[in-house]
Amino acid sequence: MMGNFLFLANAGQGGVGLNLDLIETNLFNLTLVLGFVIVFGRKVLTNILTERRATIEAAIGDTEARQKQAASALEVAKKNLAQAQAEAETIRQTAITSAANAKAEIAAKAAADIERMKELAAADTNTEQDKAIAELRARVTKLAMERAEAQLKNLLTASAQSELVDRSIALVGGK
Repeated sequence: MMGNFLFLANAGQGGVGLNLDLIETNLFNLTLVLGFVIVFGRKVLTNILTERRATIEAAIGDTEARQKQAASALEVAKKNLAQAQAEAETIRQTAITSAANAKAEIAAKAAADIERMKELAAADTNTEQDKAIAELRARVTKLAMERAEAQLKNLLTASAQSELVDRSIALVGGK
């Protein structure tokens, strides 16, 4: 390799050689590279930029489509939310009304039960009172009959008894 480098460095006029003048060679190399880039790189660069532009446009279109879908989904969700809120409010109002009705019904039933219990208690009291009164009457009557019999036995003689029977028969309608 070193031999090739020396050959190029020592090449004469008219042949291929190494130009050691930096200013001249840089300008020439730069012109040559720019020429290659302009001639051959234009197509490649144009293709790359076209592909990149198409990719970016596709991404933008996809993003816009997803944005439209998201906006549509958001509108549907908002409608569903509003509908759910209205339904929840209706359910809440129904529950409040049902609770008030149930409360009133329970209160009315409790009041009716209390009245019924009072009536039963009063009836039981009256029944017990009537039983006690009937029992007392029976005792008083029995005692009165026993005393009356005892007095009658002491006061009633055979002639008075006969006279009493005759009067009773006359009152009833006999002779």
